[in-house]
Amino acid sequence: MNKEFSVLLCGVGGQGLVLLSNIIGNACALDNLRVITGEQHGLSQRSGTISVHLRIGSEVRSPLIPVGSADALLALEALEALRYIEYLKDNGTAIFNSRIMHPVTETGLLIKDKNKPYMNVEEVVKRIQTVTPHILTLDALDLAEKAGNSLTENVALLGALCVLESFPVSMPALKESIAKLVPAKAKEPNIKAFDLGAQAAYDRFCKEMACKEIEDQG
Repeated sequence: MNKEFSVLLCGVGGQGLVLLSNIIGNACALDNLRVITGEQHGLSQRSGTISVHLRIGSEVRSPLIPVGSADALLALEALEALRYIEYLKDNGTAIFNSRIMHPVTETGLLIKDKNKPYMNVEEVVKRIQTVTPHILTLDALDLAEKAGNSLTENVALLGALCVLESFPVSMPALKESIAKLVPAKAKEPNIKAFDLGAQAAYDRFCKEMACKEIEDQG
């Protein structure tokens, strides 16, 4: 069965969001799933916001996810999760990196008001809870470093997403796609980051959400 699933991927330029989209797209082809995407690069070369609308399913026609209808939001940076939360449906799934990369605009405000605090992850979670209780924050940088390559944060978060039973792409297809699309020397740490992300999500998220069975990475 080709179940429809929409996920909004977001982050900032340089975090490997386009690679993530390509990995999922290639994995869909391996699983014989129809997928269409719509990318918005923004100021990606200057660490600006970047997003990808990714829709899987035989009946999907538009590459853009209507506001309030994404099954999941996957953010490589916490503030970007808040920026794009309007796309997530009520009680959808929000998975995002606990790392915050404060934009220049916020820093500018702090120069004017020394007492103004930076936005933190706890505040992001509090605001997203008005849309859904299904929130998972992961220290993706820590997982990436444990995997042996700090540049694998994106793949660690992908591992967390794919644990969801509702996400129709199989883990074997995703791993095969990762191995195909990343440089040969980065294959092993990327696969390990994927496994660590999947395990972290399974351990912390699957008491409340239906999840796929995975092999214990501990």
